[in-house]
Amino acid sequence: MVLDAADNGTLCLVTGASGYIGGRLVPELLDAGYRVRCLARTPAKLRDHPWAKDTEIVRGDVMDEASVAAAMEGVEVAYYLVHSLGTGHDFERTDREAARVFGEQARKAGVRRIVYLGGLTPQGVPEHALSPHLRSRSEVGRILTGSGVPTTVLRAAVIIGSGSASFEMLRYLTERLPVMVTPSWVRTRIQPIAVRDVLRALVGSATMPADVSRSFDIGGPDVLTYRDMMVRYAAAARLPKRLLLPVPMLSPGLSSHWVNLVTPVPASIARPLCESLRHEVICHEHDIAAYVPDPPGAPIGFDEAVTLALRRVQEAQVATRWSSAAVPGAPSDPLPTDPDWAGGSLYTDEREQLVEAPPGRLWDVVEGIGGEHGWYSFPLAWAVRGWLDRLVGGVGLRRGRRDAARLRVGDSLDFWRVEEIEPGRLLRLRAEMRLPGLAWLELSVEEVADGRSRYRQRALFHPHGLAGQAYWWSVAPFHSVVFGGMARNIAATAEHGGDRS
Repeated sequence: MVLDAADNGTLCLVTGASGYIGGRLVPELLDAGYRVRCLARTPAKLRDHPWAKDTEIVRGDVMDEASVAAAMEGVEVAYYLVHSLGTGHDFERTDREAARVFGEQARKAGVRRIVYLGGLTPQGVPEHALSPHLRSRSEVGRILTGSGVPTTVLRAAVIIGSGSASFEMLRYLTERLPVMVTPSWVRTRIQPIAVRDVLRALVGSATMPADVSRSFDIGGPDVLTYRDMMVRYAAAARLPKRLLLPVPMLSPGLSSHWVNLVTPVPASIARPLCESLRHEVICHEHDIAAYVPDPPGAPIGFDEAVTLALRRVQEAQVATRWSSAAVPGAPSDPLPTDPDWAGGSLYTDEREQLVEAPPGRLWDVVEGIGGEHGWYSFPLAWAVRGWLDRLVGGVGLRRGRRDAARLRVGDSLDFWRVEEIEPGRLLRLRAEMRLPGLAWLELSVEEVADGRSRYRQRALFHPHGLAGQAYWWSVAPFHSVVFGGMARNIAATAEHGGDRS
């Protein structure tokens, strides 16, 4: 039995809205017609989300009974999406107490359903033998199911989407290590799931009938070893084939330190993830389909899920406004509230200059960049970079400009191409020189008081594999001369009336 879709009177409470899943679930619930209230310890973290104005955000903590009770008023469906992964040795006790408080207050408030996203646990393994991370997830599910409120526990393994801790660990390990010493857990079988399918199950669970209170395994169509996932990730990311050298004595504890060494994923998060990978986690039923039917093309396979997770950078969807963080166009895209280490490496060099000239004059200098006018800093460095590009078959600096004064989208500009232009405001160039990655250069003009303007400049680089990482750090020492000089000289040229002599 599947209930009808939500109407606008149904209020859902979402905990963990600043987290990976919660931040993506809120807009999905709004699109499905629900009203949403978010419980957050720091509401300010949510204010810049595009959906913030359409939700009610209340301050509270799942460990505080009074704040949870207040947040539950009028709620029909309560989503529990918090856990204490990486917060200390006593995280199991914290998770246990928080689940107890949440379940009790939901029952007292008359909530008709709790929905919890937990971890997929292996069959036939006693709970005491599970990793602390999986053991705690399982215990939280039992506490909520036993609260007296009908509860849906969705159990997932590795979630594939930009920002998921498990996916980010896979991403960085594969991208940064063409040859990798691997622990025994790379042979463990796992059933990953795309974040889109997780969100579909979460939203659909809100309309389950009252007599359903149980756990459901959710996963994608592929059962893979961690090694398989690394190999297939490399193929999807267009990386050279990876060489994996197994070392059986590399324990989960040692693995977590090794992961922390070669990736930005903190050891406090890497350790429970590595410990969990000791166990085979695959689905043993697909009963969720009786209540949340699979649409055509779902569940999404691993390769497509990875492609979606990588799409934002591969399609050059870089934010065009300086004030905007990455606003996702799909659940697989990064969110501003994701951890700093999520989303893959995107290196930036940012410069800003207050210019004693009106915006129009500054824009004329910006739009006239390149070609005969040059790049306003260290001409020899730009020339050498052009020569090197030609040596490896690139276009070098020989293309120049179509027009000496005006640019339009699609114009070639030396070894750049105009990707976006907002006249008087923004010029974004995409690099077409031979690089082990993708690169952009953004130049922005903003009006300030008293006839002055502000110039902003941002260079971005998304490395491709280990070669890309090495390239960025090899040229980083020259950025202050090249990019710093460029910003200063553009500002000075505008202040002197645009005279480039």
